[in-house]
Formats: sequence, C-alpha cells, structure tokens
Amino acid sequence: MKASKIKIFLIIYIFLFPVGFSNVIVAQDSTSAATISIVGDLMCHSVQFEYSKVEADSFDFNPVYRLVKKYLSSSDFTLGNLETVTAGKDKKYSGYPRFNSPDSYISALKNTGFDLLTTANNHALDKSEKGVLRTIKILNENEINYNGTYISRNDRDSLRIFDIKGIKIAFLAYSYGTNGHKIPKVKPYLINLINFAQMKSDISKAKMSGSDLVLVHLHYGTEYLREPDKFEKKVVDSLKNYGADIIIGGHPHVIQPLKYFQSENSSLDRGFVAYSMGNFFSNQRWRYSDAGVILTLSIEKNFATGKIRISKIDFIPTWVFKGKTQRGNEFVIIPSQFYYTNEVMNYLSKKDFGEMIQAFSDTRQILLKYFAENKSDSK
Repeated sequence: MKASKIKIFLIIYIFLFPVGFSNVIVAQDSTSAATISIVGDLMCHSVQFEYSKVEADSFDFNPVYRLVKKYLSSSDFTLGNLETVTAGKDKKYSGYPRFNSPDSYISALKNTGFDLLTTANNHALDKSEKGVLRTIKILNENEINYNGTYISRNDRDSLRIFDIKGIKIAFLAYSYGTNGHKIPKVKPYLINLINFAQMKSDISKAKMSGSDLVLVHLHYGTEYLREPDKFEKKVVDSLKNYGADIIIGGHPHVIQPLKYFQSENSSLDRGFVAYSMGNFFSNQRWRYSDAGVILTLSIEKNFATGKIRISKIDFIPTWVFKGKTQRGNEFVIIPSQFYYTNEVMNYLSKKDFGEMIQAFSDTRQILLKYFAENKSDSK
C-alpha cells in the first residue's frame, strides 16, 4: 500500500534532538527519488454534499475523484488543503459561510490517496473548538495525517517529518486568520497563524531535527486575484530567508504562478514556490475558480554528496464538472489528460466543453507565466 512507503516522525523538539530518523540502508553512491503531488483547496459547499447524498444521512464522495485517483494514489506522497470541518451531523451539515461536512468527505480523500491534509485555513474554526478537534478525530480514524490545527500544545510542538523513500521532509502550515472566529486565549495551539517569529523558529527546529527539506503551506492572499499580492510576496520572501525550501499557497481560490527561487538558506540549489494552487473541488463555478491542478514534484537525493534537488516538475490541469451524468447529478474532477474520452464526452454539453478547455488553457498560461517572462527577459 502507498502508506507503507512513508514513515512519519512526530518530533517534540523540547525533548528530542537529532536522533536516528531512518532505518533505510542505502549504498553511499546511491540516489533516491520521491514524488510529491499537491492539490489546492478541498471545499464542500452544500450543493456538493447534496449531490453526493445516497440516503438521508449517507453520502458518497468517491465518484468525484474517479478520474484523478490514479494520479494522486500513484505518487509517493499526496497532500491538499482541507477547507472544511467535520463537526458531526448534530451540528448540522452546512456550506458557506460556516462549513461542516459529512465524515464521508474525509474517507473519500483517504480512498483517493491523500497522505496529509493541511487544516490551517480561515474556515478551521467554523464550528469552534469542537469542529477543530472532531475533524482531527475523523482524520485519525481514516489514517490521514494532518498539520496546521492541533489538539494540544504537545501536538502543535510536534514536527511533522515524513521519511519518503529515504528523503526526510518537514511539513508546516499556517493561516492568515480564522474569519473572525475567536481562538480561546488558553488554547492558541488550536491553529497555526502566520506569525513570522513562530515560522522562523519552526523552520529552524525542522532543520536541526534532521529534515532534508522543509515544505511550508500558507493560507493567505487576496481571493480571486491571479497574481500574488504584497502580503503573499512578503511572507514568501521571509520564508525564503528563514530557510524554507518549498512553499505552497492557498486561499485565493484561483491559480497563481509557479516560480523557482535562489536562497542561501535553502537546502536546494533552487527552491520552489506555488503562490496559489486554486480550487481542486468546490462549487465555485466562474472562470478561474472552476480550475485546479495536480502539481507533482520529483525530488532526488544523492546519499554520497547529500545534495538534494527538484529534478522535475509536472502538472495536470483539472476542471470541476457539475451536472448530470449516467449516475445522476454529480460533481466530477476532470484532468486534462482524460477529457477527450467517451465517458466524459457523453455528459459534457458544448458549453461545458468550452469552459473546460478554457480552464485548461488558463491554468497552463498562469502557472508558467513567470517562467515565460524570465525566458523573454533573457533574450
């Protein structure tokens, strides 16, 4: 199984200093390569769970991912941003502005191949502390790792360091806020907020605890803006200086460009930032917000030299279909590699097809915009 490829180490920094993190034995001249797939915001508006309803209190979200599952489950490690909570049916299922989704939303993500879900975002406290804690409980029951929200101070101080095919990667996550929902003063650990001193300290601890790389997920920025705003750039620039190697953004609900960066403090010869990954699954139907992407980073480590690099970047544009199929009303995430098939073409209208092709084109142009500009500047 996919999970067997990964070892997770929760390091409580106060008590542990660098110790043996891995029992992986490799020849000194060997290399290892790992693939990490990342998607954007995983939302659940009310129409999404209504379309997934099987019976009065039974929901099945698995069909939503049927066309993308093979890409996500085949990676060595897959993560996304869980922008909802599972506070239980007694709190009533709801969509925007205060999300609460059925537990089966989580089980479908497990079945699709997700290894880690980031829970630090502006909707994390939509159902108060109970929502935070019960969401973590459901994630644990489904054996999906989480970061960004926590059940205790010890949980928050425990670093999420995963050994992925011999490459140790620390995953950190922070949000700009909680939509005004108050964090209990005596429980600030419930969610990681963007705090520069804290982020600097966490990255330093991750490096000192034996991580080869540090990946930071940020929930920030201006909604629906297709370029990073001043605050995004400020946070990203700060993280570069602190030693972050890979930076992934969410919250704008649209895709923003990819970019390599140089940093003396990075473990990579060139670090990498995806300013915003857009929506992967939501009911936001307008142009740019209906588009997502599966971003896959191939990371290679040379055990003889200790050098690590991003050897390859792949991405698959995706588009969220909403409408009637042979199964009835449903949402389906369609990847660009899969769109021209009988299964998809049987239920796409001419309007659907045009919007899907537009979304795929938009995604490619936006993601590669900075690369194209750099190439143009070098001429």
